Amino acid sequence: MQDEAEEIVSAIMAKWSAGFSRLDAAALASLYSERAFFFGSNPTLYRGREGVAAYFNGLPRWRSPTVQFSDVRAAQVGPDLINMAGTASFFLGESDPTLSVKITWVIVREDGDWKIASHHVSSKTPLIDQ
Repeated sequence: MQDEAEEIVSAIMAKWSAGFSRLDAAALASLYSERAFFFGSNPTLYRGREGVAAYFNGLPRWRSPTVQFSDVRAAQVGPDLINMAGTASFFLGESDPTLSVKITWVIVREDGDWKIASHHVSSKTPLIDQ
């Protein structure tokens, strides 16, 4: 079951990366549930595919954006539910990442396909020293 979860997450990340490199809001939104919650790089909570598309349509039109996922972990919670956590490093036309964040997705099986139901990014900088 763990291998299947990793394959599903890997396939979604590949589609997500391809959509991001084109800043294709429709392609990216299609990866999300109709009832998705989306916290991106600003404080607004976007909801559903329309909200996800609005977020990506509102981004600057960078010349050559790319994303690299690393430290990815996937866990199948149930037959129709997968958790993913990792790091997403965004390159917006420069050699060093412009932004590197912690990312989590909750992925659900919806109408026979796997969709992102919850998307959350947060700073890698600690908020509390421990």
